[in-house]
Amino acid sequence: MRRVPPTVLRVLVCGALLLLASCGWGAPASGQGERQPAAPMGVTAAAGSATSVHVMWNLAAEDPKITRYEVYRGTTKIKEVPGSEHMVDITKLEPSTAYVFTVRARNAAGVPGPLSKRVRATTPAAVAADRTPPTRPGSPHGKAVGSRAAQLSWAKSADARGVASYDIYQGTSKIHSVGGAQTATVVTGLRPGTAYSFTVRARDAADNLSPPSATVRVTTAAGSDDGRGTAPTDFRATTHRSEGAYYIDLRWTAPEADGVITEYQVHLDGRPATSLVWGAGPPRGTSTYSFYVGREADEAHRVRIRAKLPDGTWGGFSAERSVTTGRR
Repeated sequence: MRRVPPTVLRVLVCGALLLLASCGWGAPASGQGERQPAAPMGVTAAAGSATSVHVMWNLAAEDPKITRYEVYRGTTKIKEVPGSEHMVDITKLEPSTAYVFTVRARNAAGVPGPLSKRVRATTPAAVAADRTPPTRPGSPHGKAVGSRAAQLSWAKSADARGVASYDIYQGTSKIHSVGGAQTATVVTGLRPGTAYSFTVRARDAADNLSPPSATVRVTTAAGSDDGRGTAPTDFRATTHRSEGAYYIDLRWTAPEADGVITEYQVHLDGRPATSLVWGAGPPRGTSTYSFYVGREADEAHRVRIRAKLPDGTWGGFSAERSVTTGRR
């Protein structure tokens, strides 16, 4: 199949669609430069204590692969983590201070992507000479939510000056953090048919950490990693000709998810062809997308699509459709 420069892509999307710089046809040819990673999605920031903030984001599925994420406070890069991680604790901050954070990805070629949206967090006031940790969170409960998530809840901890945050651990690894007023969360990105052990620890403004709660054991529902229940449905593909060129026109219904889906990836003939992201107000229900495939008639193609779920994991692929340029 003929290689198509990115400049000839034409996007016809229902709603306000932003075509990322990462969109394109597989890996670029030598000398054409490397594709820029997309801006990280789902970035959040929450104060963990008077001197720390927990920053999280969605992992990106990119080609070339993301090798590291850079975290910025204002315009200053303050942390760098491997591409397999999607959270970090920013420490040594000032109490009672508002901070702004952004995250960007860098791929294996060293190419940086754009900065994510700005997120804000304000640290609580400092507590003098507080060396007493909160009590352990009580009555933890958990249940699987399908094959990829677990819902956790617990009773609030007691602390003389108040709990600033709760940290959730999977085994010995901290995987999530929520505000001190929150006593429930949903852990996503899990594997089907897998047993997990979770504990919760409370943290106060002086950064004292409580003993861990009792262990909550949850086994996700059996299934497969292809996530069939998260695939776009009613997927259709046709072609049309315009100004001597052929385009593939896609139409699908967004999968149901606990949140808004803003990103999709299109596979053409078994390989990623292009990614698309709605900048704001993504359509719910039916979506459409059209992209250039060349000027030759009677060329057969296979196409399918998948969504990036709100937890940052890729959902299942839609049914694969076959189309031939010049034919309806």
